[in-house]
Amino acid sequence: MPSPPPPAAASLTQLVAAVLVHDLETDRVVLLRRSPDAPFGGGLWDLPVGKCDPGEPITATAVRELKEETGLLVDPADLALVHVLHGARGARAPGGFLTVIFRTHRWRGTLLNAEPHKHSQARWVGTGELPEEMVFSTDRVIHRCLTGEPGVTLHGWS
Repeated sequence: MPSPPPPAAASLTQLVAAVLVHDLETDRVVLLRRSPDAPFGGGLWDLPVGKCDPGEPITATAVRELKEETGLLVDPADLALVHVLHGARGARAPGGFLTVIFRTHRWRGTLLNAEPHKHSQARWVGTGELPEEMVFSTDRVIHRCLTGEPGVTLHGWS
């Protein structure tokens, strides 16, 4: 029996990884401010986040995207799963997206805005001083991630 045709690309759920880099000594986290002309969330603050490449494990996506966006290096063994965000649709993901959020307390390197064409700023921010202008209420997600208890946030579902 022939296999069924693959689903239309628009119906596929996009897999995304985000990393919450948390400095325990200063109680600060890394945030990026999207450039004003970003296709999604222009001018808003977010975690380092990016799409999974075909055939790439989600932990490798997290490590790669963190390095590409911030210059920070992290060992996959130092990533802890802390949250999942499931969106009904996104700017470039009409079939929805699933963001797997990891937390790390260990990294190497110095924070920099490694993709200035995508982000206007990269900054360490105190956990009690998170900006109000955040993508998908990231401030609430960050606080949930810091508790260490995994959770799920649904966005855009009826």
